[in-house]
Amino acid sequence: MTDVTNGVLHTLFHSDQGGHEQVVICQDRASGLKAVIALHSTALGPALGGTRFYPYASEADAVADALNLSRGMSYKNALAGLDHGGGKAVIIGDPEKIKSEELLLAYGRFVASLGGRYVTACDVGTYVADMDVVARECRWTTGRSPENGGAGDSSVLTAFGVFQGMRASAQHLWGDPTLRGRKVGVAGVGKVGRHLVEHLLSDGAEVVITDVREESLRAITELHPEVTVAADTDALIRTEGLDVYAPCALGGALNDDTVPVLTAKVVCGAANNQLAHPGVEKDLADRSVLYAPDYVVNAGGVIQVADELHGFDFDRCKAKAAKIFDTTLEIFARAKADGIPPAAAADRLAEQRMAEARSR
Repeated sequence: MTDVTNGVLHTLFHSDQGGHEQVVICQDRASGLKAVIALHSTALGPALGGTRFYPYASEADAVADALNLSRGMSYKNALAGLDHGGGKAVIIGDPEKIKSEELLLAYGRFVASLGGRYVTACDVGTYVADMDVVARECRWTTGRSPENGGAGDSSVLTAFGVFQGMRASAQHLWGDPTLRGRKVGVAGVGKVGRHLVEHLLSDGAEVVITDVREESLRAITELHPEVTVAADTDALIRTEGLDVYAPCALGGALNDDTVPVLTAKVVCGAANNQLAHPGVEKDLADRSVLYAPDYVVNAGGVIQVADELHGFDFDRCKAKAAKIFDTTLEIFARAKADGIPPAAAADRLAEQRMAEARSR
């Protein structure tokens, strides 16, 4: 454990990935809860971010994930125009084996102990029903069911925001904010990807999809037989004539193996952490592939859960998510003016907003 602690302290105090305001280690032996809550920044307001429930290989991996994810939420919330900083929590363990009402209630008590500095929501391994349980112990809980004062599933607005980012990409590259006549490949057609496909078809795009779940593919092709299915993601990204690639499944989709073989001229999708490592954004730029930063275009979900704190209004949220179009265009313009990749331009804009908030 000493090595883990030393590693955490070094990251917090000495590395570029640090700078976090607070990291809380939580344990409730009676329920088996082991969790990490990381608050990266509260410069813009209470930290907001989901709770990930995952069987990490080690406690060190869990802490590292919490630190990285919370930092990403600071940037996402800043560019989404929210009065929230970035935070994230991870619960260590297999949710299929150890998730229980007792554990979720214990977790809720830990979040509540922060007095509103951290607002939680759903993430990988946690769902609306889980947030309903957490909310019984903690009023700073979003992502709840409509029956319990929440907004429910956020995938609708997440997909809408990604579509706005895609429209902005088309405007920047081709001079017209539409995907009509363009071939778009969507990798991952679960909740978000399914809604994105509907937007694309309504806009007149030709759509190619892939997913590891046969039932997800079938749900779309039965409704839209005009949609083409690729064998897998590797086949999808090599599709001839592909204009846009939308990674909507796991992170790390853009890496040393995939970037060299991309046929698309635009990458814009819902998946988090699409860039496998620093430098991939430059590789994309060198190949003249326009990258719409993931944390900018997939912010529709966090816009929705943030609105729960004010009494959820779908139309108000949709209007705010529509601004992702303008933000994406602003990032592309700044990237071109500064001679940097869009991912770097997005980071600069987010850091600028946080710095301005601290100076007030």
